[in-house]
Amino acid sequence: MIAGPLAGAPSRTGRWHHPQLLLSYGWPISLICYGFPLLWVLGLAEFIWPIMGFVMLISLTMRRRSIRVPRGLGTYALFLMWVAISVVGLAHGGGASAVGGSTADKVAGFAYRFFLYCSAPIFGLYIFNAPKRVLPDRAVVRAMVVFWLVVVGGGFLGLALPHLQITTLMARLIPKHFQSNSFVANLVHPKTAQIQSFLGFPVPRPSAPFVFTNDWGGNFALLFPFVLAAWFGGERISRNLVVRLAIPLSLIPVIVSLNRTLWASLALIAVYGGIRLGARRQVMTVIRAAFVLGLTGVMVVFLTPIHTLIGDRLAHGHSNQGRSLLYTSSVNLALQQPLLGFGGPQQATQDAGFGTKSTNYKHPDVGTQGQFWTILVSNGMPATALFFGYLLFATWQTRRSRSNIGLWCHIVVLVAIFQSPFYGLLASQLHIVFIAIALAYRDACEPDPDPGPEATATPIAAPERPVLLAVGAPGPRQGNAAPA
Repeated sequence: MIAGPLAGAPSRTGRWHHPQLLLSYGWPISLICYGFPLLWVLGLAEFIWPIMGFVMLISLTMRRRSIRVPRGLGTYALFLMWVAISVVGLAHGGGASAVGGSTADKVAGFAYRFFLYCSAPIFGLYIFNAPKRVLPDRAVVRAMVVFWLVVVGGGFLGLALPHLQITTLMARLIPKHFQSNSFVANLVHPKTAQIQSFLGFPVPRPSAPFVFTNDWGGNFALLFPFVLAAWFGGERISRNLVVRLAIPLSLIPVIVSLNRTLWASLALIAVYGGIRLGARRQVMTVIRAAFVLGLTGVMVVFLTPIHTLIGDRLAHGHSNQGRSLLYTSSVNLALQQPLLGFGGPQQATQDAGFGTKSTNYKHPDVGTQGQFWTILVSNGMPATALFFGYLLFATWQTRRSRSNIGLWCHIVVLVAIFQSPFYGLLASQLHIVFIAIALAYRDACEPDPDPGPEATATPIAAPERPVLLAVGAPGPRQGNAAPA
């Protein structure tokens, strides 16, 4: 159905309004955030991001005659080009990639990562180009808070039913050949938790609604600043009883997950966020929040057996030596093919630096256990520099965000960089990062449409305007950087 009798007519700014379906502009984001539990049960949770990215790209090209591109995104575009070229590394890789040993499996794994790299900036452009009257900041923040609630719920599900494994619809559609690989099998046969016994007794580390416990921890940390943005911004969803209860109760799966990087990420959010709010003369707000969270944390930790679990985890750094060897092996492999990499992570071998592999332990593939190492081994040193160069630039650009939402979105990007040597950013994490960047950039550029006949087409001045250009033909009376 067509929305409105004048759909398809030129607007008073001269732009051509294409026919639109009776759906809100932000429906792809709402579909993912509100429907993620169902997507997880169906086995689509890890595949929905590039699918929705393609839908958003079609929508962008149909709705607009020009697309605003934030400054610095050209660096990420160069990264995508370099990744595309690095596919030649698949022919020279010494070991099998993380998705299997055959050429078809390696190509499938490469394509999966590449599509995720491509879809993440499309999410950002989709939000950045949306007028705030069509897609308000608070609507995006509300969706991300709901997504965080889904993550918290998945954490409790993992603690309650740690042995549950689901055979999804995708498991029936994907050829059995691909499912013989453990990574693909985990995608379509998701578990609620990873049960590990490195403390001397089995501990269910929650992973639902993602594949691995580290994915659960990474998403929790990247989404939590949106919760704080809603809280400090006085958004209606922050007053919801479920959200208020979930904030203190979420400490239980956070602690039981035994994710030290997650703990450190939350500490970074608290310290850096407190400093930035204090600089804005919101000292009393910070003190009240710290008191409430601190008191809740003390009650959860010291009035339950959880404090013993924390002490045991800090005393048992079971992964320290393995990660050190893995990172050393990643550097050694990257030095062998520094320009284009191997096209994907490689199986651990004696040449990779692990020595003789144990008969009862499968070493992780070299180029995993951290986004930094994945790009370094898979796509080479230039791709690594381009990828993290863009994230660092985006962090610098958003540091002066004036709004409450802009500040916490800036912190999201900072946390992603902090996590990258330890956690992967695929699939959902990288999209969360680009959503945060888009919201922070919108805060600086104010791309609301139709400001009035007396207003100019130049965006509101900011300390450092992140707009570089607009791709496509500008409409009448608009410049290249004009808002839609």
